[in-house]
Amino acid sequence: MSKGEEATCPPHLGDFESLQEIIQKAQGALPKEKWDSLVGGAETETTLKRNRLAIDSIAFKPRVLRNVSVVDLSIEHFGRRLRLPIFLAPTGPLNLFGPGGGAAVASGAQVFGVAHMLSSGCTPLESVAEAAPSALRMAQLYVRGDDASVHKYVGRALASGCAAICLTVDSAVLARRDRDIANRHRTAGLGKWPGQAYQAGLDWRTVKLIKDSYDIPLVLKGIATVEDARIAVDHGVDWIYVSNHGGRQLDHGRGTMDVLPEIIDAVGGQAKVMVDGGFCRGTDIIKALAIGANLVGLGRMQCYALAAGGEAAIIRMLELIEDEMLRSMALLGVPTIGDLDRSYLYPAVPVTIPSALSAFPLIN
Repeated sequence: MSKGEEATCPPHLGDFESLQEIIQKAQGALPKEKWDSLVGGAETETTLKRNRLAIDSIAFKPRVLRNVSVVDLSIEHFGRRLRLPIFLAPTGPLNLFGPGGGAAVASGAQVFGVAHMLSSGCTPLESVAEAAPSALRMAQLYVRGDDASVHKYVGRALASGCAAICLTVDSAVLARRDRDIANRHRTAGLGKWPGQAYQAGLDWRTVKLIKDSYDIPLVLKGIATVEDARIAVDHGVDWIYVSNHGGRQLDHGRGTMDVLPEIIDAVGGQAKVMVDGGFCRGTDIIKALAIGANLVGLGRMQCYALAAGGEAAIIRMLELIEDEMLRSMALLGVPTIGDLDRSYLYPAVPVTIPSALSAFPLIN
């Protein structure tokens, strides 16, 4: 999809004229315990803050006189042309934030034309497939049982038309999330998930099991080191998913944008790379793509939109992200995603105190 200057501003949908307005509406719509859970992280929330700090520690180096009368943000992955190089990251249970949960989010992704990854802790695969049959859908798995349960879930994903299987590998135990504990919210941080022992016992054997048994792209979510990225490549993993669970698992970890260039260089094109962790503005996405990521995940942003107005707000959020990206790409002097590289980036001193909402200065 090509966008000229005349199409820079997306069509108006609803009352939201900025991403900040969507978030403000969500904050007003959600009870305190759900809002705190959404914007919070593990323990001191240091990893969460470092996600934003790493993004904000990169400045742009714009070029001029590059003819950006047409800017094309589309990209092809999994044999499909996507309107934007993003995906709605696995977040569950989404029904906590709005009616329809994962089905509403996937339907919005289908209408707009981006990928969606469903958490196994969210809406059933079959319901999402029914709601968004033509969306590029991926299925994320928390292992909560033996090998038979893994086979059963992958079989359901295949039958539901999913384009990839994503195995989450950074959740051996549930981290203590102090905001949830203070609010006594869903006992988060106070107990264990059902079947947690299976997730704690997860190792590379399960990766091999899936790769040997199924002809479907495999994604590993929660890779945060070069060492593990290399082992993943050795196991034939198709996509390395750089993630620290949005700062909600191990505290005092590195920001994903700090880790991303190291992992991309180490992988050396042997696997594709997706990333999440604090991304919420068009400029954030462009930075990750310039470093070399193939897809960028939006987690909290879809929750804000779902709470603010369901599927329509999901679509509007994506329209606004697209608009931010179109304007930023034009001002950088970059007409296509393929033209982006690290020459457009430069290390910089952040000017804001990082938090889950620090990219939105009008929000308290």
